[in-house]
Amino acid sequence: MSAWETIIGLEVHVQLDTATKLFCRCAYEYGGQPNTQTCPVCLALPGALPVLNREALRLGIRTALAVGADVATHTKFDRKNYFYPDLPKGYQISQFDEPFCSGGAITIEFKDGSTKRIGITRIHLEEDAGKSTHRDTGGSVVDLNRCGVPLLEIVSEPDMRSPEEAYRYLTALKLTLRYIGVSDCDMEKGSLRCDANVSVRPRGQEAFGTKVEIKNLNSFRNVQRALEFEVARHTAALEHGSEEIVQQTRLFDATTGETRPMRSKEQAHDYRYFPEPDVPPVTIAGDEVEAIGATLPELPRAKVDRLATAHGLPRYDGWVLAEEPSVADYFEEAVAADAANDPKAVSNWVTNEVKRVLNEGTHTIDAFPIPSGALSGLIAMQRDGAVSATQAKEVFQGMLETGDDAPTVAKARGLEQLSDTDALETAVRAAIDACPKAVADVRAGKEKAKGAIVGHVMKQTRGKANPGVVQQLIDRVLAE
Repeated sequence: MSAWETIIGLEVHVQLDTATKLFCRCAYEYGGQPNTQTCPVCLALPGALPVLNREALRLGIRTALAVGADVATHTKFDRKNYFYPDLPKGYQISQFDEPFCSGGAITIEFKDGSTKRIGITRIHLEEDAGKSTHRDTGGSVVDLNRCGVPLLEIVSEPDMRSPEEAYRYLTALKLTLRYIGVSDCDMEKGSLRCDANVSVRPRGQEAFGTKVEIKNLNSFRNVQRALEFEVARHTAALEHGSEEIVQQTRLFDATTGETRPMRSKEQAHDYRYFPEPDVPPVTIAGDEVEAIGATLPELPRAKVDRLATAHGLPRYDGWVLAEEPSVADYFEEAVAADAANDPKAVSNWVTNEVKRVLNEGTHTIDAFPIPSGALSGLIAMQRDGAVSATQAKEVFQGMLETGDDAPTVAKARGLEQLSDTDALETAVRAAIDACPKAVADVRAGKEKAKGAIVGHVMKQTRGKANPGVVQQLIDRVLAE
């Protein structure tokens, strides 16, 4: 065990999927023409007053309930003062000492099935800033379209002890947010952003070491890479005095895999928080919270637990299926239609072939050309020996292309597997006559030599022979 312990906490910003911005009626769409999705409120023109978006608060409460957080009965907004070209007001409307919720947790799961609870400190609402783009040729441009988009900031407890735990926390959090429909969490579009705080201390010490914050992390993998670099840097500094660790904000360079200083880390007093005078405090009714909670779907971990219990699936299969609720639904519909009730066989097809097609982006599960019942029909054909495993994949492709069921595609394409013993016995006897050395080896106890005989039969039948039936016939004929 290392003499050093890593302490990691994450601040995740999530753009909420609302029709309008947090304090005005402007719509926001990623990729729009710069500075066209703005109004006097988000441009901070004199006399323009903010009005809270009720839907943004509802989605925030929905998130709080999904992670088991406590929703406050009273909350308020505050001004967070700082100056930057993409912040027209010179301050951001956020929440400081009275966020709308606190507590809660995300449970992460490891490959060996063990779990760990990562606590959440608080979740609060705030408005997004615009976007500055710094050109390599010099100068910068500012797009204010994003100003005022509702952000949910989810602040974790410093409970993570390795970059891998941070990666798993982000993955579990993103899946939960997508399940409850509050955001698409698309990091490429900036819908989900993450800042990481990390420090290292001697194992057994209670006080935290000097922490740094890492910004500009555009993927979960880069979060992990940046943390790995920082942990190594801090450890080397503590063990060898290679450099002084100071509290600061750093940027991650994905090309080099290294971080570099950006600025000194701000403290709360640097922002000169004070209550936002233009947005009244908010009272959250308990019955409204209960009503929001009643609309929550089955959450990812609960779904995986149920798939394991109800269908006997390995947890790995369960997590792959649960990545998309509609895929898990498709799986369960296919199991219900499977006469043999073989959930593992259905899972293999869904997690491999169906998800492969979905990942290609040519089809969605909601309009998948192969209904769940038709997939069960294909699985039954393979189980009954009507098609081989290779033929089944060809039939699957044909079903995708035509929309026909498995028997229709198999017949139209000549893919039925030959299992008739009378027809196959003739081919087996011919193969035995044609392969005397293999026959001798089999009689001498070399079972692998039987493959040459099987291969000869497959060649005669153009790959249509049922290998299992062929094996049985070879044993029977050789025993005569």
